Amino acid sequence: MIIEPVVFRQLKPFDRMRFLLSSMRASAPVLLVISLPLFGGSVDAITSTVSVDKRTGRLVRRMVIPERVIQARLVPSIAVGEVVGFPVRLPAGSEPVNEIIDEVSARFGVDPLLVHAVIHCESAYNRLAVSPKGAEGLMQLIPDTARRMGVRNSFDSRQNIEGGIRYLSELQARYDDLRFVLAAYNAGEKAVDRYGGIPPYAETQEYVYRVGKRFGDLRRMAQKKAPAVPVKVAKAVEPEFRPLESFVDSEGRLHLKTR
Repeated sequence: MIIEPVVFRQLKPFDRMRFLLSSMRASAPVLLVISLPLFGGSVDAITSTVSVDKRTGRLVRRMVIPERVIQARLVPSIAVGEVVGFPVRLPAGSEPVNEIIDEVSARFGVDPLLVHAVIHCESAYNRLAVSPKGAEGLMQLIPDTARRMGVRNSFDSRQNIEGGIRYLSELQARYDDLRFVLAAYNAGEKAVDRYGGIPPYAETQEYVYRVGKRFGDLRRMAQKKAPAVPVKVAKAVEPEFRPLESFVDSEGRLHLKTR
């Protein structure tokens, strides 16, 4: 049995619950299809399906996202100048993110623009961000990774950034390919080593693309903002003028010499 979104929305909350409960006792497969206007798309762009798991009897929701929606909405268009070149201020008492990134990146040999790209995609500069998987802070450190990097408080901006940059530095020393570095930051080193590159995880592949694109955008913007370096043209050295003397000896030979 399938219930259309229009019909489902017309049901009262109590009737909706009765339908869901009855679907669990039904012998035939029951499917609830609800269209959601996610990612700014049309109402029927992304579909949420709720069905009964035959093994456990529980309701299971799955999001069905058409490929065309992913391609169109993968990377939001945000001006680079919103981050680079302007200090990103945190709540009172916190240091500007830019200053911390510049300082720590120089210490660990990591491109600060790469750090900005990671933070932008991980937390959008929200130092209190927590992911469904438990990653915390600006650079979304998993608690185990945070402990390995010596981070005691992932919500402290300086500690979080230093731990994230230290981790990126270790990954750069381990992998020559920046794509593998980003994949390991998202999925872990074991997954990258197991597959010999970017794991076949949709989330990780999208993450590598998004961070890589952001990094490229930041580098191009930085190059445009870089002041032109004046080229010094060396003055041509004029040869010293030395008068030429000539004379003919007794045997008729011509001699030339300078003073």
